[in-house]
Amino acid sequence: MRRLIVNADDFGLTSGVNRGIVEAHEHGIVTSATLMACGSKFQEAVDWAARSPQLSVGCHVFLVDASPVLHLRQVSSLTTADSGAPKFRDSLISFAGLAMTGRFDEDQIEAEITAQIRKLQTAGIRVSHLDSHKHTDMFPVVFRPMLRAARVCGVPAVRNPVEPLLFAGTKNWKRRFQLGILRSFRTSFRKALHESGITTPDGCIGIVATGGLTLDTFRQLIKSLPEGTWEFVTHPGYNDAELDAIRTRLRHSRENELAILTSPETKELLQREQIELISYREFALFAQQSPEVPSPSGQGK
Repeated sequence: MRRLIVNADDFGLTSGVNRGIVEAHEHGIVTSATLMACGSKFQEAVDWAARSPQLSVGCHVFLVDASPVLHLRQVSSLTTADSGAPKFRDSLISFAGLAMTGRFDEDQIEAEITAQIRKLQTAGIRVSHLDSHKHTDMFPVVFRPMLRAARVCGVPAVRNPVEPLLFAGTKNWKRRFQLGILRSFRTSFRKALHESGITTPDGCIGIVATGGLTLDTFRQLIKSLPEGTWEFVTHPGYNDAELDAIRTRLRHSRENELAILTSPETKELLQREQIELISYREFALFAQQSPEVPSPSGQGK
């Protein structure tokens, strides 16, 4: 059996992104979304979620490119005040260097992730899963406290950010850097996951294609999808003036993805391939009914 969770990241970023995600859910194949506690359109996204009860909503954890939910003194190892107001570091490369040399305080990371989850829950969101901006949870110093925060807050599932080698060809050096780190940490990820009791899909597809997804690429990904439950990572939205003020490389690509996600051909392809669309909420229910908590299948080896 092949199951697919289609998750839209960046819920709460801008009104155009919010609108695109809801359209991709109502008229397309998006089953889940991850909401940014640090997003400028957080409350608008919360309101959209309340009107979209079938949309499974998780927390898109931010540890770079934003300001923390907690006060500076509570997350001092994660922030910099060089430009005035305390904020997280902008560079993933800088974050990676500090993460891999033990410069971050895991207790502070757990506290910040917990605060971000609690912000969603206080707003009435039933948080179904966690993932992270720029996949910072690829580092053990992040995914260990993330799993603890998930357990404390009652969140049943997290993203498995490992993309199978089958889909991992890319010329983008930053993406190759990310994929290399992801693969190097997959064993420790599976071990921490097993110990936490939190569930995760078999892996992700679409990470490499982020920013350059085409209908042909989507078709190839779907036709090659292995058995199991996989997550397709997407970033639909509208490229408008509000997005121009946001520091992101994903602009025109958001509208391209929205068109693909709502295309009749896309729905027909999933039907032909007999791939079942599910949400993270449904995935967590399946896991609870199983005799064992699912863990990554090793497809990414």
